[in-house]
Amino acid sequence: MINEQKKELRKKIRSLKKNFSLDQKKTKSNKIFEKLEQLPEFVNSKVIMAYWSMDDEVFTHDFVLKYCKEKQIILPVVKGDVLELKRFAGLSNLKKEGVFGIEEPTGEVFQDVESIDMILVPGVAFDTNLNRLGRGKAYYDKLLKTSKAVKVGICFDFQIVDSVPTDRFDVKMDKVLCD
Repeated sequence: MINEQKKELRKKIRSLKKNFSLDQKKTKSNKIFEKLEQLPEFVNSKVIMAYWSMDDEVFTHDFVLKYCKEKQIILPVVKGDVLELKRFAGLSNLKKEGVFGIEEPTGEVFQDVESIDMILVPGVAFDTNLNRLGRGKAYYDKLLKTSKAVKVGICFDFQIVDSVPTDRFDVKMDKVLCD
């Protein structure tokens, strides 16, 4: 039952995303990052896990490039059914060999997971109770379950719904930011 509800919500949001061009999504994304930059938790963070966005997600490329000199930026790499973490070391160290066709950082695996202060979490949908609906592979939930970092879901305003169907594996966010 819950899996069907999740599947329907993913389909609905995917349809809504098609109404926005990449430029519109970038403008909306900038508003999200302006809010993020005001958070004391962000200002005080030294190590931030972000993600290198796909075209249908909050656009993170500019954010990563803006802060990679003053904060340590960690990006996930999909390896099998888990996320492997790697430090972002510039555009020249990204390779397009990812499972989802996104550029991923090369280099050694980032082991010091406890040092991550904040995790920017993508999602298909979020609700006002800080629940998150992902793409269905549980990559993030596995990582978030054990992390003490501040978990900030980032999404477009149309991705906020009344209620996200959840099960015992889903991890709540500490904050959710939208445009």
